[in-house]
Amino acid sequence: MNTLTDNAIMHRVKTGDLEKMGLLFERHHRPLYGFLFHMTYNREGSEDMVQTVFYKMLKYRNTFTGDGEFVAWMYQIARNVLKDSFKKKPQQAPHYDVEAFADKLAGGVSAEEQLETKQTRAELYGAMGNLSSDYREVLIMSRLQELKHQEIAQILQITEGAVKVRVHRAMQELKGVYLKMKR
Repeated sequence: MNTLTDNAIMHRVKTGDLEKMGLLFERHHRPLYGFLFHMTYNREGSEDMVQTVFYKMLKYRNTFTGDGEFVAWMYQIARNVLKDSFKKKPQQAPHYDVEAFADKLAGGVSAEEQLETKQTRAELYGAMGNLSSDYREVLIMSRLQELKHQEIAQILQITEGAVKVRVHRAMQELKGVYLKMKR
C-alpha cells in the first residue's frame, strides 16, 4: 500500500477510507513540521499546527480535486493555519535552537569542525529569521524542504518564473543580512 501516490491515497481518504490518512501523516508530518518550525521558531506551536493541518485535511477532504499535487494542497492548508496562528498570536522575534534540530554529522568529523558547522548553521538561521516572512517561506520550501519550483508555484499560486525570482531575491537578501551579521 506504500506504493500508492499521495494523490491516490488522498482520493481514498476522500471516498471514506479515513485510515489511509495515517500513511499521509507518516510521509509528511516531519517535512511539514520543519516548514512550520522554520516559519515560527516555536517547537510546541509547530507541533500543534501540524496536527491542525492534518485535522483540516481530513475535515476538508472533499475540496481535494487531485488536479495538482497533494503536497501543494497540503502546504496551502499549512500556510492558512500559519496565517491564522499569526492573527491569534503575533510573531515573536525568532530564536533557533540549533542543538535540538541540527542534523547528525557523519562520523569522522572532528569536534572543531562540528562546532564550526553548528555556529555557521546558527548564524544562517539567525539571518533567515531577519528576512520577511515571504522570503523566509520561499527559502524554506526551496532549500530546506527541497520542493521543486513547480510545486512552490502551485502552493503560492504564482508562476514558476515568479518563484525563481523570489528565490533569487531571497538568497540575495539572506546573503546581505548574513554578511552584516558577520561584521
